[in-house]
Amino acid sequence: NSTLAGSLAARKMHIPVAHVESGLRSFNIKMPEEVNRILSDRISDYLFCPTQKAVDNLRREGIDNGVYNVGDVMFDVTLYYREKAREQIDLSQWGISECNYVLCTIHRAENTNDTMRLASILEALREISTSIQVILPLHPRTKNLIRELNKEVWLDGLMIIDPLPYLEMLRLEMSAKVILTDSGGVQKEAYFNQVPCITMRDETEWVETVDLGWNQIAGADKELILEKFNTLQVPAVRNSAPYGSGRASYKILEVINAHG
Repeated sequence: NSTLAGSLAARKMHIPVAHVESGLRSFNIKMPEEVNRILSDRISDYLFCPTQKAVDNLRREGIDNGVYNVGDVMFDVTLYYREKAREQIDLSQWGISECNYVLCTIHRAENTNDTMRLASILEALREISTSIQVILPLHPRTKNLIRELNKEVWLDGLMIIDPLPYLEMLRLEMSAKVILTDSGGVQKEAYFNQVPCITMRDETEWVETVDLGWNQIAGADKELILEKFNTLQVPAVRNSAPYGSGRASYKILEVINAHG
């Protein structure tokens, strides 16, 4: 919402607009993010795409001018902070060690506003937790919804912790055996850290992670989540770089400086 609001305000004040992460599409118009990103792209002067597929999406919509494939700024950040996270954050504070736990996040409205979807996801997590520790940094909104439903039992067997600062979250991501999430950013960070991911959504903008085998789409179907989890394998493809070389921020600055 803030992206669209800022874009509209700048456009009406004749201030150039640069949209980072331009061209992403889930093709689910019910998602608030999808509406905001489409509208922001239409009124931006500089469209900084994280991937070639994002460039292709814009081209199909008739947007060619001002489009730059610079790579993903989140990849820049991950590369910069990864070793700092490893050095500064000790897994023992959670009573875990490398690759002996599953990390999960749930926050998206399509899952938390739908009692059936939320119950199905948490049932799958509880079953997974019988064989491996499941850590769930629980979003306050999700926690409140579960409390209002008087369904705290849905969380039995899971390690529930508060949402984490960036370094702590990155540390848990990079050392997890598997990540289950409905977050777009966490899907990417799983890929950046070469950790297999199961996405509990019906689609994803980050199709490259799926194409390369690091991410599988399971929706909120308990049986499908469990099937994906139980048959998960680490992909053979490790050298592809669909999100750039980790210099997206430098490329963005070069374009802006070149245009004064």
